Amino acid sequence: MAYGLASLLPKLGSLGTSDHTSVVSINLFVALLCACIVIGHLLEENRWINESITALIIGLVVGVVILLVSGGKSSHLLVFSEDLFFIYLLPPIIFNAGFQVKKKQFFVNFITIMMFGAIGTLVSCAIITLGAFHTFKKLGIGFLDIGDYLAIGAIFAATDSVCTLQVLHQDETPLLYSLVFGEGVVNDATSVVLFNAIQNFDLSSVNPSIALSFLGNFLYLFLASTFLGAATGLLSAYVIKKLYFGRHSTDREVALMMLMAYLSYMLAELFYLSGILTVFFCGIVMSHYTWHNVTESSRVTTRHAFATLSFLAETFLFLYVGMDALDIEKWKFVSDSPGLSVAVSSILMGLILLSRALFILPLSLLSNVMKKNSEEKNITFREQVIIWWAGLMRGAVSMALAYNKFTRSGHTQLQDNAIMITSTITIVLFSTVVFGLLTKPLISLLLPPHRQSSTVSSDANTPKAPLLGSREDSEVDLNGQDLPHPPSLRMLLTAPSHKVHRYWRKFDDSFMRPMFGGRGFAPPAPSSPTDEGA
Repeated sequence: MAYGLASLLPKLGSLGTSDHTSVVSINLFVALLCACIVIGHLLEENRWINESITALIIGLVVGVVILLVSGGKSSHLLVFSEDLFFIYLLPPIIFNAGFQVKKKQFFVNFITIMMFGAIGTLVSCAIITLGAFHTFKKLGIGFLDIGDYLAIGAIFAATDSVCTLQVLHQDETPLLYSLVFGEGVVNDATSVVLFNAIQNFDLSSVNPSIALSFLGNFLYLFLASTFLGAATGLLSAYVIKKLYFGRHSTDREVALMMLMAYLSYMLAELFYLSGILTVFFCGIVMSHYTWHNVTESSRVTTRHAFATLSFLAETFLFLYVGMDALDIEKWKFVSDSPGLSVAVSSILMGLILLSRALFILPLSLLSNVMKKNSEEKNITFREQVIIWWAGLMRGAVSMALAYNKFTRSGHTQLQDNAIMITSTITIVLFSTVVFGLLTKPLISLLLPPHRQSSTVSSDANTPKAPLLGSREDSEVDLNGQDLPHPPSLRMLLTAPSHKVHRYWRKFDDSFMRPMFGGRGFAPPAPSSPTDEGA
């Protein structure tokens, strides 16, 4: 008995030490989140700094302090965990993006968004892969195979447009905001789906059958993820509409909405689909149906709750990336060849700049040609430059994918892998800080205030029909009247989004809303606590 207690005491002591370390980490991050919120508020009107850059710089400073305090040793506070990113931080960000998006602009520009987000990502991946393949060979980097080069293309094709979106405003530049926002979400989803498809295939010998199988797998992941998200959103709408949770407790319907949203993401991960696409479309469907089925107080609560969780996750993410960038373990492996790491980073940054230009300009021209016979607003050259600029920044998605490919459990044991990890960190820091600092001045130069106001007025006079009406969008197109409907063939050729919208409206009104609720559904008001007590 005494021997058993003696052997148990050291284990309890180590457990207590581990718990105390976790408490210290949590305290540190909570304090830093508070600091980011306060400093971000004070710098709200600053011409150069935005909240994401503020959080990143604070993370870097704290990382330096921790390194000095620990004597230059590696600390677990600085380790980037892809599981933490993909399971806990990313879902609330993407879900809120779908839940809060103005669907009128998103779906009117859906074809252009899909061209930028899906086709553009594939083009960018191909250019980065080919460029890295030819230039890395000349640098004497021979440790990468074809699968590694394709993975590098997918890693650096993932954009991070948070800095630009923090500067743009939906009401002032609706077309530009919807394109940048939509491309960012679809781009992240496409990059992750593409990366997973590359990881699941043996690309040592590429032939036409493998290429077709790869393309089929990619399309399957894309479509299945979208369907799963929509199905989960519809299920939540049906359950809340039928059971009337608000009669007794608004807390239950709010909790159910949050849990169903997170369940959609985890189901996608369970079935090896794209959680990003799934939770994004779940957010869109929930905002169109489920949100209208809950009580008024629950609507206010869910809108602010989802936005707050997304804001905290984004801030935490930039803090996390800034602190991990100074993890000394990774930099020790490349200390013998710093020039090689700099060369790899420079080449990849150049390929990112080139790949963006090679698909933004042609696809914008194609989009304008498709709108030639319609009344929708074209993408001006200045707006094309802003879209190109918004996609130059790389963020946590690129880092998470790089860690997945070139590390084991967050640790780098090989110098070759360390070169790729440090290059990724360098690109993320450089693009976020340098390009992020220049974003506000660039947008002010290209879109001065008078130009932005003219954009609003011209957009307000342009008849656009939403595919899915949002909370702010009216259920009719203009002044309470439906748009005139030309003959079907001419309508489909000149304004396909309007034609699709007309058929969708009929289907939605006659079948979807009677079953799943939505706008116009009035849930019973909850009883007050006083009434329940009586």
